Amino acid sequence: MLKGAAQLLKMGDPKSMGIDIGPVIHESAKTELEAHIKAMKKNAKKLHFAYDVPKALKGSFVGPHIFELEDTSLLTQEHFGPILHVIRFKAKDFDKVIQQINDLGFGLTCGIHSRIDSHVTYFHQHIKVGNSYVNRNMIGAVVGVQPFGGEGFSGTGPKAGGPNYLSRFMIERVLTIDTTASGGNANLLTID
Repeated sequence: MLKGAAQLLKMGDPKSMGIDIGPVIHESAKTELEAHIKAMKKNAKKLHFAYDVPKALKGSFVGPHIFELEDTSLLTQEHFGPILHVIRFKAKDFDKVIQQINDLGFGLTCGIHSRIDSHVTYFHQHIKVGNSYVNRNMIGAVVGVQPFGGEGFSGTGPKAGGPNYLSRFMIERVLTIDTTASGGNANLLTID
C-alpha cells in the first residue's frame, strides 16, 4: 500500500495544489539526505521505493524513498526529508522496538499502524516522542490546534503552540520595596 501511494506522489513547486513534495530547505540538507539514501541503499534490509527527481526540476529536491530496516541501528541522526524507514516486528518484540527507538535519543515524531487499541495505548504511553501518530501520515500538525515539539535531542521543553509555550518567552521579575524600613515619613511618597 505504501509503495502504491508513493508512486502517485508528484514533485515540484509547492505553491501548486497538485504537488505533494517540494524542495528540502537548502542544498546542504539535500546533500545530507542524499548521503543517507546512499548509505541506506547499501545497508538497509530492502529498498521498497525510490523516486527519481525529474531532471527538469531545479533546486534542492530529494526524491522520496521507502527503506525497510531490521532494527534502528542504522539510524544515527534525524533526517528531515522524504525518507520513510519501516521496521516490522513480532508482537512479542514490541517492548524491544520501543526501547530501541527511545535509545536513539531523538524524539520529534513517531508513528504506528495498528488496529489493536491496547498496542496503540501502550505505544503512546512508553514511546519518548513529542508527537505520536496512529494510522496516518506523520506530517501536517495543525498549527494552533496540535502543539508541536519533541523530546531528547529533538526538543527542549514545552511544545510550540502548547499551553505552556508562551512562558518560554517571558522573564518574571519582582521588585519589592519596604519604604518604612528606611525610616522617615511614608506620607511624603504620595506628594506630587
